[in-house]
Amino acid sequence: MVIDSFGGKGERYYPFIVSLFVFLLIINIWGLCPYIFTPTAHVGLTVGFSFTIIVAVTVRGVLKLGWGFLSMFMPMGAPMGLSFGLVIIESVSYLIRIISLGVRLAANITAGHLLLAIISGFVWEMVMNEWLFLGLGCSLILIMVVVLEVGVALIQAYVFCLLTIIYFKDAYELH
Repeated sequence: MVIDSFGGKGERYYPFIVSLFVFLLIINIWGLCPYIFTPTAHVGLTVGFSFTIIVAVTVRGVLKLGWGFLSMFMPMGAPMGLSFGLVIIESVSYLIRIISLGVRLAANITAGHLLLAIISGFVWEMVMNEWLFLGLGCSLILIMVVVLEVGVALIQAYVFCLLTIIYFKDAYELH
């Protein structure tokens, strides 16, 4: 993924991206265990990750390109009459990356965990009310949702890392 995006220049980011992926995957799956809070379901933590990544991208872009990094906020070939508005729009969209990257991860993980909690409650109520046949059916659904959640944990870690790579590539090569 890193090498495909950057070519040979991406090797320096490989350890960071792999570490980030493994870390996110482990804590996402760790949260599937009963009575364990998933850290990535907390928006503050995921937005903190996102903020750190965007700061690193910005610092990397400034170190690599100097003040030329600011040309990222003015698309090539755009008319100068629109420059003020475009710079504002591009600046806001750059800062919104922090929120979108963090909230995407937290919302998807939280939604899956809430679904697990709701279905677990149904199973518990059906077993306690001696509706064992319905409880068994809901238990099978619960098992399928757990498998789905493992897939979601994998996909969310992948998407977070993929967007991180894209952001680094944007700072490295500009538009």
